[in-house]
Amino acid sequence: MRYAYARVSTIAQDLEVQIQSLQAEGCKVIYKEKFTGTKTDRPELKKLLEALQEGDTLVITKLDRFVRSAVEGIQTVKILFVRDIKVHILNMGLVENTPTGRLIFNILSSLAEFERDMIVERTQEGKALAKQRGDFREGRPRKHSKQQVLHALGLLKTHTYKEVEAMTGIKKRTLINRKNELEAKQL
Repeated sequence: MRYAYARVSTIAQDLEVQIQSLQAEGCKVIYKEKFTGTKTDRPELKKLLEALQEGDTLVITKLDRFVRSAVEGIQTVKILFVRDIKVHILNMGLVENTPTGRLIFNILSSLAEFERDMIVERTQEGKALAKQRGDFREGRPRKHSKQQVLHALGLLKTHTYKEVEAMTGIKKRTLINRKNELEAKQL
């Protein structure tokens, strides 16, 4: 049987392109996951690896959707080969349990890990450059302006959190956090 695995790193990303490619390859059972690849304990991948039986084929679109490091890839594929499970990586081809197949897989795993490391390095360089700017703030941008938050905090004097949230659209947790930040600055 042909089993497939599709993964994206964040909830905001879409799995559809991978799923269509895997279905075009004749995969009926597709394990899907929106989970960071930096974590090795991915629940759907774990279920898939347990479901695979001797003679099955694991199909994935790209190596980096499956593993993040050469060591992890080599170990996982070795285990699958011992269990007589084939691995088909659509952008690489069928990975065979032969000396040449293992060599090519090891080289491509190392290249995938190198590519990921380069992305991380470039991201860190960009972040270091951004930190030199005076307006740099770690994390995602705030949804509400300082004036909106101050207005909402003022409303708390005569209204409950629930009422203020309904009037302004600013969540209770955000109001509490901003209130705590303002109080910390005044100390």
